[in-house]
Amino acid sequence: MYPYKLVVIDLETTGNSPKKGEKIIQLSAVIIEGGKIIDQFTSFVSPGKPIPVFIEELTGINDEMVKGAPAFHEIAPKILELLDHGVFVAHNVQFDLSFLQAELEEAGYNPFTGPAFDTVELAKVALPSADSFKLTELSNSLELSHVRPHQADSDAFVTAEILLYFIEELSKLPLVTLEKLCKLSKHLKSDLDLLFDSIVIEKQKHIEDLSDELEVYRGLALRKKSHFVTSDEARHFHEPDIEEHLAQHVPFYEKREQQMEMIHEITRAFHDSKHIVIEAGTGVGKSLGYLWPAVMFAKSNKEKVVISTYTIQLQEQLLHKEIKLLEKISPIPFRTVLLKGKNHYINLFKFEQSLREDESQYDVVLTKMQILVWLTRTESGDMDELNLTSGGQLFWNRLKHDGWHLAHTKDPWVGKDFYLSARKNAQEADIIITNHSMLLTDMVRESSMLPAYEYLVIDEAHHLEKSARQHLGIIMDYLSIKFNTSQLGTLDHKQLFYRLDQLLTSHSVDLGTHAFELDAKIGQFYMDLEEAISVLTSVFYKKAKKRTGIQKIQLRITDEMKKSSYWQPVVMSMERVISGMKYVEREFQQALDTIKEKKIKLLDKEKALIEEFFSFLVDWTELRTNFQTVFLNKLNNHVLWLDGDTRSLPNSLSIQSQPITVDQDLQSEIFAKKKSVVLTSATLTVSGSFNYFLNEIGLIDKGVKQLQLTSPFDYNEVSRLFIPTDVPEIQQVQNEEYIEAISSHLIGVAQATKGRMLILFTSYDMLRKTYELMKESGLLEEYVLMAQGITSGSRTRLTKNFQRFEKAILFGTSSFWEGVDIPGEDLSCLAMVRLPFSPPDDPVNQAKSDILKAQGKNPFSAHSLPEAIIRFKQGVGRLIRRSSDRGIVIVYDRRVMTTRYGKAFLQSIPSMEVKEGDLVDLVSLIDDWL
Repeated sequence: MYPYKLVVIDLETTGNSPKKGEKIIQLSAVIIEGGKIIDQFTSFVSPGKPIPVFIEELTGINDEMVKGAPAFHEIAPKILELLDHGVFVAHNVQFDLSFLQAELEEAGYNPFTGPAFDTVELAKVALPSADSFKLTELSNSLELSHVRPHQADSDAFVTAEILLYFIEELSKLPLVTLEKLCKLSKHLKSDLDLLFDSIVIEKQKHIEDLSDELEVYRGLALRKKSHFVTSDEARHFHEPDIEEHLAQHVPFYEKREQQMEMIHEITRAFHDSKHIVIEAGTGVGKSLGYLWPAVMFAKSNKEKVVISTYTIQLQEQLLHKEIKLLEKISPIPFRTVLLKGKNHYINLFKFEQSLREDESQYDVVLTKMQILVWLTRTESGDMDELNLTSGGQLFWNRLKHDGWHLAHTKDPWVGKDFYLSARKNAQEADIIITNHSMLLTDMVRESSMLPAYEYLVIDEAHHLEKSARQHLGIIMDYLSIKFNTSQLGTLDHKQLFYRLDQLLTSHSVDLGTHAFELDAKIGQFYMDLEEAISVLTSVFYKKAKKRTGIQKIQLRITDEMKKSSYWQPVVMSMERVISGMKYVEREFQQALDTIKEKKIKLLDKEKALIEEFFSFLVDWTELRTNFQTVFLNKLNNHVLWLDGDTRSLPNSLSIQSQPITVDQDLQSEIFAKKKSVVLTSATLTVSGSFNYFLNEIGLIDKGVKQLQLTSPFDYNEVSRLFIPTDVPEIQQVQNEEYIEAISSHLIGVAQATKGRMLILFTSYDMLRKTYELMKESGLLEEYVLMAQGITSGSRTRLTKNFQRFEKAILFGTSSFWEGVDIPGEDLSCLAMVRLPFSPPDDPVNQAKSDILKAQGKNPFSAHSLPEAIIRFKQGVGRLIRRSSDRGIVIVYDRRVMTTRYGKAFLQSIPSMEVKEGDLVDLVSLIDDWL
């Protein structure tokens, strides 16, 4: 076990910075010796200043509790005695150690000079797939008791338990993995190399018994892959009565008529080779509603059924929850596989070679360590399982799978390849789960990744049109262009070109062009690229509409603009870039082909370099083709626009192009080619009609079966919709005045609901201003306000934090209108600041409007209104997720009552009581009803 004394410390403080005079209010130290917790010292500390309200809300520590507590200088000798000859350990060690050092110095003591371990850093290595490395989330996922989060005694004790758990888990790793980790750990930020050294020394004392689940190949420990066992059990198989079956096998099973209808209709559609579109309201049990018929049909007809979702969350949920349940209750075994695009999978050959490079860059080292541990646990090799830093994501680009340039039999890892294994499993599977992105990529690719299939279920189908537009479109941003092209480098840069040149020289391969000539061409290309971006940025900045106080700008580029005199310099400079790119492509493709044709005997590291260069050329060619499409070709049914932020051009510049409509593509590539496609979602109809949705995806007038299944929840019982009368109409006042009115109203509501409130906005700018006004009001001191794009963290992270705090208010824009699942007690009030119409100047909207006008249609009623109604339905759907939920929806946009089209919004959501009134009425409704 670990030979040193470990002292795990946690501090609670009045703020984040000791330099700004912030102070410690509580300190706890847990002592670990010989692998066991042997002692704990905890004390409140008098900070000599009041504790801020936010800190009191977070920690539960108030001025009363620290009243008679010792000052820091009184407990300093005790702390130094505990730390003597020990290792300082903390969760985010930089924070606790720097705070402690500042207090020691102020009290006249020498700082602590011993080694320090950071358990955040250790968590990233030991649990590379954890959703979060925060203390609370880690203790929850490891099922450790964490009684009072954000109090030092509880935090320090849990950190100590987590540390012991990590040491135990790491000790179980094979020696080959530990030795590699040990070597890499010298470059970590905290002194964890001491820990890895001691684990390796301990491990070397015994003869290792490798677990049956692992194998070691070429010095890397991997988890063995489990392959499907084939059998012909389906021969004499009869579909059971589903209801009877569910009742027997699912505890507390409640029959849902709507779910039964969905199962029967999908079964019929599969048997009759027909397409069907189904809107299934919240609570219908949609996933099981299509999975059961899919599995039964696949097994009894020896067919594959592909299930496509929009989000990764839903894929995970299907695999880990619904499919697991079906495996338990299905009368017949079936095989499911999750299949993603090839660059989601790791290329083991490239990774093996990267371990031979002496790289000390922190993110690269950390990512290599994470992958080494992950390889002993993953069966899929799918990078989405890893929780990488942003620098780690960039390093992953070097390791991702791109197919092979050399014959893949030359790759020593081909037998262990994750991508080939996933494809093999897909060939043998009954159910293949994938996402819209992969489904659509497959649609436009010559060689298909998905095995042949005729039956398809598209869940979250309201996203299909948007996904298809994004997928058949182009998106490029300045930073990625810069990063991807810089991988080549001139000879001085010692990047890919330099490394390939060395390889060619060592094997006496002579290319027609001399390296110096090629070097000069590459140097010229970099100058041309900077010049072209500079010309483009200048046109963008001059021509884009700027609005006071808003830094984000956008410019749609039309065919007319492309003919204008100011656009010509963009075209000319881009032509030079494209010509330079073609030259580079030709020369290097020739070099790679020569190496392949001459059958040169290559070392492994040289083979890996060739594969890395091949991957680079794939990306390079794609970028060149995109430049050509966007800048030199006619738009033909595409919309092109530039986005950016005036504070950071060209860094924030992005270039996007999308087809304006995708109905014909979807019709010819999916619906015409498949026997039966099921399209389902909770939000597909507008005022009871599927026409808008069917029109967008090319299925209008195609005789598609339509089924609308309402939610089994009684919304009149569990929800109310309230429309305030004391807020001005949004069209009739300035934006600033509207925001002020909304903010003061929302403060009153928040105080009545005690937080537990989600506020949805349609523009980030309005969100930011409302958030700032509410925060600065001083009336919500004891509330935690969290806002998308302001509070750090992903959507999932913000949602989890929202659930952790008693009095929380969450501000969200577009992506929060859907896909956020906050069950029960945590959310009781949903406020919509305005109806979710897309901004009129949105380039795709403008282009769609132009087409609709040309067809003699009204763009508002044919597109803008139905699109907003579907989003509105998504928003309302956030509130009631379970039959036991209760809640209030507040719609601040009075157009829902004052306009003719407002009724369409209310008709499209489940029937619930609608009330109008002022803030006093609303507060009394909240008091009575919640």
